[in-house]
Amino acid sequence: MRYDLAVVGSGPGGQKAAIAAAKLGKRVAIIERERKLVGGVCLHTGTIPSKTMREAILHLTGFRQRGAYPDLYRNKRQITMDELRRKLGQVSRTEWEVLQDQFDRNGVDVHTGEASFVDRQTLRIGGPGEHYLINADNVILAPGTKPARPAHIPFDGATVFDSDEFLDLDHIPRSMVVVGAGVIGIEYGLMFATLGVKVTLIDGRPNLLEFCDREIIDVLVYHARSLGVTLRLGEAVENIHKLDDTSVAVELASGKRVVGETVLFSVGRQGDTAALNVEAAGLTADKRGRLECDENFQTNVPGIYAVGDIVGFPALASASMEQGRQAASHAFNQRFTPSDSIPYGLFTVPEISMVGKNEEELTKDCVPYETGVARFSEIARGQIVGDTTGLLKLLFHRETLQLLGVHCIGDTATEIVHIGQAVMRLGGTIEYFRDTVFNYPTMAECYKVAALDGLNKVRLTHTLPTPAPLTSDAEKPSAAPIAPALVAPTVDVSPAPVI
Repeated sequence: MRYDLAVVGSGPGGQKAAIAAAKLGKRVAIIERERKLVGGVCLHTGTIPSKTMREAILHLTGFRQRGAYPDLYRNKRQITMDELRRKLGQVSRTEWEVLQDQFDRNGVDVHTGEASFVDRQTLRIGGPGEHYLINADNVILAPGTKPARPAHIPFDGATVFDSDEFLDLDHIPRSMVVVGAGVIGIEYGLMFATLGVKVTLIDGRPNLLEFCDREIIDVLVYHARSLGVTLRLGEAVENIHKLDDTSVAVELASGKRVVGETVLFSVGRQGDTAALNVEAAGLTADKRGRLECDENFQTNVPGIYAVGDIVGFPALASASMEQGRQAASHAFNQRFTPSDSIPYGLFTVPEISMVGKNEEELTKDCVPYETGVARFSEIARGQIVGDTTGLLKLLFHRETLQLLGVHCIGDTATEIVHIGQAVMRLGGTIEYFRDTVFNYPTMAECYKVAALDGLNKVRLTHTLPTPAPLTSDAEKPSAAPIAPALVAPTVDVSPAPVI
């Protein structure tokens, strides 16, 4: 069987690459281990399940309206894992059917079985016994990643588990230690804390999510502590061992011991390339199973591309989709203009989202910027939805007023950020928000409030008197003579004569 393009992996990057090539009239094959796994990690163990679980938790606990209905919020401990999984099955099944329909409509052939390279243009599909070969002029690798599982960690899927296994828990534990406070660890840790689980977050880095705006992280830490989360930052984990059937101890290099009913180990992910035999195609994966590529996502072997989490940061489903389209376009000599403003979304409790530069980056680049902030507590919609601690921050050039960055934390932050993204993409200024009418009451109104706040600061700095420039040494006035009364008396420190 010969194809113009073979795509290994049916996650977001693989899906969009296959469909983009098929729309160009190319013959395309997409390869997944099993038919039921079409959609990849994103659909079955990662993005979709975790976000569906998060919404179920917020709904069943009444988290958003806990201030108005505290009695209902206290019933959060009565929720079961089966209740949390109920919505997940429906969402996953629907998304799976949508994907199958998209592949059918676009004429993409779906092959099931383990894929491995025979040579640069040939892939073996299937196991060591029953298998067949397909040949493709171009190959796009989108196998995704899997949780890192060090050999010395006693994983059992019940008391010590990774992020792929938490969906299979049979009950909600009373306490949980989360090792690794990256995006996944923080998202899952705060979800369980919302359910009343006593959560301890441990990470070797001194700061959380260093790529985020520091003010946004300060708000997140406030929320985390209000949920009873304990933060242990700058701590290295030396060992994890079970004390008995109901408790696990995490030993830290500092000598501390943290004990919990369960441990979620979420320290990094590995590229799922072990079975691909990439060496046969002339490729070499790094120690974390990732592949290097250029700005068009082409590896060092012409005609072989890598997209999605396997190429590293930012490891977002949205970014993977764009990478897949870009790789397919490059493979068939189609012009493609990549986006220069990809938003980042974290589905923590509360949500965080950002696009563009943050304050630290602008300061480092010596950009004269100003900020405009809107707090959800002053937005009618914020009061209605029960979020009074979130905020929207706009960063803009102090002189040109061009929008440089948007940072948001709070309810629907991952939706709110897209308004600012559109204005940034079109080269707009903060004045757009001042002069635009937004529906009322909505969270979009935050943009007008933040813009007015920022413009007030600019107006203030423009009305302040300009300080006089420093004069040269020749122009400086001579120093006034020192008053005699203020001159210290001279002390004779010569040695006394010998008598």
